[in-house]
Amino acid sequence: MSQGRVVKISGPLVIADGMKEADMFDVVRVSEQGLIGEIIEMRGEMASIQVYEETSGLAPGAPVVSTGAQLSVELGPGLIETIYDGIQRPLEEIRRIAGPNITRGISVPALNREKKWEFVPVVKAGDKVQAGDIIGTVQETIVVQQKIMVPYGISGEIVEIKEGNFTVEETVCVVKKDNGEDVNLTMMQKWPVRKGRPYKEKLVPVRPLLTGQRVIDTLFPISKGGVAAVPGPFGSGKTVVQHQLAKWADAEIVVYIGCGERGNEMTDVLMEFPELKDPRTGESLMKRTVLIANTSDMPVAAREASIYTGITIAEYFRDMGYSVALMADSTSRWAEALREMSGRLEEMPGEEGYPAYLASRLAQFYERAGRVISLGSEGREGALSAIGAVSPPGGDISEPVSQATLRIVKVFWALDAQLAYSRHFPAINWLTSYSLYVDRLGTWFDENVAKNWTEMRNEVMMLLQEESELNEIVQLVGVDSLSVYDRLKLEATRSIREDYLHQNAFHEIDTYSSLEKQHKLLSLILRNYHKGIEALNEGADFKALSELPVLERIGRYKYTEEKDIKEAYEDIEKQIDKEVLALSASKEVE
Repeated sequence: MSQGRVVKISGPLVIADGMKEADMFDVVRVSEQGLIGEIIEMRGEMASIQVYEETSGLAPGAPVVSTGAQLSVELGPGLIETIYDGIQRPLEEIRRIAGPNITRGISVPALNREKKWEFVPVVKAGDKVQAGDIIGTVQETIVVQQKIMVPYGISGEIVEIKEGNFTVEETVCVVKKDNGEDVNLTMMQKWPVRKGRPYKEKLVPVRPLLTGQRVIDTLFPISKGGVAAVPGPFGSGKTVVQHQLAKWADAEIVVYIGCGERGNEMTDVLMEFPELKDPRTGESLMKRTVLIANTSDMPVAAREASIYTGITIAEYFRDMGYSVALMADSTSRWAEALREMSGRLEEMPGEEGYPAYLASRLAQFYERAGRVISLGSEGREGALSAIGAVSPPGGDISEPVSQATLRIVKVFWALDAQLAYSRHFPAINWLTSYSLYVDRLGTWFDENVAKNWTEMRNEVMMLLQEESELNEIVQLVGVDSLSVYDRLKLEATRSIREDYLHQNAFHEIDTYSSLEKQHKLLSLILRNYHKGIEALNEGADFKALSELPVLERIGRYKYTEEKDIKEAYEDIEKQIDKEVLALSASKEVE
């Protein structure tokens, strides 16, 4: 253990002398108050420490003591439903002990040391185990069963396995290692946040992470184990998109990181999630959620740690074989924390003052996502999907954080302020967004939803791009200059935009759309368009085509309940054929 003295204080950065025995990334305690900090630079005996708490009132000469351990998270029963700050301190427990404000230097264990959990063993004495093997289970919430795994670096024969109710610190299993040494295993393990948890093999992403959001699932899908960025200016709906994904995404565990977000937005999350009914289980959404709340008024250095804390917890559940969705809102605030600490360290600034290592740090975070085979003899498959919001100043995505993120992620959902102001949600711009998973996931959609899924998706994208070109002509010379076929195309794309891509997050039925319903709604829109072209070929009147009564029924199809979608689809399909045929017939009579 190394002990030194404070020689300089610059906001959250503290320089300490006499720290020659300390190591990089060691956690330290600063002053008699025991403020938590982490060594981020070593120069001889001088250590630069980022302090995760308010440093006002700190004076030179205050003692600094290294704990000799890296910043780590506690992993075990008790994570689900808990609200943590950026360095995994449970906020509810702090409020119970110290009141509504976080007291400086307060030390509260991340996992409750008194609560007993029922441990059910799945192995027996004499069994051989290795790192990653499951030795028992704990029913943490009504929907999440936590699997207690052998920690990394331990293998051998089980000497003793217990059953019953234990705290996270009590021994539940004794393993005799290959060298003859006995190791006591508890239900809790620790892991350093800056180091990715190991796995056997990384797999190719071939299954989509279904979200129930039509613009995402149909046009810009993300795979399980994929990474996505949601950039957009203030008020364009980044947080709403992430809330929708947290509620509806096809993931068993949700880790939501509010990194430097406004306090009232985090309050919304904390108030909404417990009340939301999880569509998968019928229980509260919090029963499978871990929240990390690091608001903009909290010490800036803790933002830097918060996304590592979150992704380490997510990796832990991934290793159990679960599909995990991680929401980071927002990585721009995290990058601002990096920039502030870099400036105080007097490092050579990169573009717009961000540190030169911004891109590599972002890559280190996003590359921890993936679909993997976990350690252990079973070879469990787990997936960690990471979705990061980016808040570029003024909505300018040419700034460094957005550009560095785009080089790493494979899905780009570009939010558009103009769409948001015109009340089009989700405000994802279909002309500037993209997904590099489309070709790989297209096979899955064609096999599991409909044979013509990819074909339909490509047609929709082509129509939307042609609409953009036609609108430029309309602005120059007016809509009357277009042929009836182009005007029909504009009507079809208006229906795609307003009836399909627009989705009401507050509507009980429209907030989530199954793949079957998405396919049927899109089929109706395209069927009406194709039948309209046939009718125009036979001389039908365009005005009559654009005023068919069936158009309103197509638009309202998205509000149909899931149990009625097949019947309603067949009914509307017949009505399209009947009304368009009637138009063609009336023209022939003339």
